[in-house]
Amino acid sequence: MTDRAPGPALDEDLLRSLAPRVLGALVRRWGQFDACEDAVQEALLAAAVQWPAEGQPANPYGWLVTVATRRLTDEMRSDAARRRREGQAAADPADPAVPGAPGSPGGVPGPPGGVPGPPGGRPAGPAAADDTLILLFLCAHPALSAPSQIALTLRAVGGLSTAEIARAFLVPEATMAQRISRAKQAIRESGSQFRLPPPQAREERLRAVLQVLYLIFNEGYTTTAGAELARGDLTGEAIRLARLLRRLLPADGEVAGLLALMLLTEARLAARAGPDGSLIPLAEQDRSRWDGQLIAEGVALITDSLARTRLGPYQLQAAIAAVHDEAPRVEDTDWPQILALFGLLETLSPGPMVTLNRSVAVAMVHGPAAGLAIIDQLAADKRMARHHRLHAVRGHLLERAGDRAGARAAYRTAAGYATNVPERRYLDARAAALAGG
Repeated sequence: MTDRAPGPALDEDLLRSLAPRVLGALVRRWGQFDACEDAVQEALLAAAVQWPAEGQPANPYGWLVTVATRRLTDEMRSDAARRRREGQAAADPADPAVPGAPGSPGGVPGPPGGVPGPPGGRPAGPAAADDTLILLFLCAHPALSAPSQIALTLRAVGGLSTAEIARAFLVPEATMAQRISRAKQAIRESGSQFRLPPPQAREERLRAVLQVLYLIFNEGYTTTAGAELARGDLTGEAIRLARLLRRLLPADGEVAGLLALMLLTEARLAARAGPDGSLIPLAEQDRSRWDGQLIAEGVALITDSLARTRLGPYQLQAAIAAVHDEAPRVEDTDWPQILALFGLLETLSPGPMVTLNRSVAVAMVHGPAAGLAIIDQLAADKRMARHHRLHAVRGHLLERAGDRAGARAAYRTAAGYATNVPERRYLDARAAALAGG
């Protein structure tokens, strides 16, 4: 009799869903986030190597907990032995180890509460859900920069390897490893315990969690740099984590709003690029290629959320996305409604990117000159003056106003600032199309 299920395929989704549960179990027992996280990553790597060859164990969660625990205790014993040798050498190299002392043979202390075994039903229980929520809050710790929060979330909660995260953000694996290591060190030095933040800090930390997931999705939808327009693996991971957060916090309107925004935006992904990877703007997309199932789910989610929870920025962005997605043709888009929603969004969550997007809605309702007046004000903002999006929108509105030379110059400036190759090619193509006007 065997406890392994046959089949060589590795279920990566299963591994990623189990990663935060296993990490939560270890950190709750051992209290060392950085060491436990390293041990879980080694267990995930072992599973990736062994399961396709030997078959998936009947209790994958228990297998991962057992292997990660073994790695962790081995490392602790090795560290204890090293410290003992260093202490002996500093005191008197000739003195033998004291039998039974902590770190000596037979004297390595165990973890508080004992070594976690492979409990059968724990992964689906409330403790596992709480552990995952705590991990999300921990990875969004205010001591970390936004890039570090993203990297740590993808590794600790998403179950991605350092190499996968490095590839997604186009940096060397060693660079990403250092970033993750520094993030774990910052959490350790902050003295944070493995528990939910106090109620007064919880709402602020939840905003940070939502922002991290939003940034992960945005990086996937339009990569910061490189030859690919989008990274479906990152948008998919962000949606998976947002669904998880939604299950953990079903009554929170902004959690629902963020998930709805992701679904409504992801629905257009297949129509957003041509066969050669070139960018296709929203107004020119084949809407028959939009994912109707994702649109229906997103619309239902935001409709319910708006009806029963306090209004928030992610809900408003989702409502704007829903107006776009529900228009069967671009000319059917309800721009006055979008403009009204942007007005509310700018009141609740002011920022230059919100204003930039509102300028487009203003132009569609009141004419390009009105939108360009907003762009001119934004250009004085140092955060926006070198952003390709501002110049791209300026080019679009100048083109609508009939100023071909001005539009061409704006598109060329935007292309010079763009770091995503398909976006840069699109902007260059728009400038070339206006040549000679």
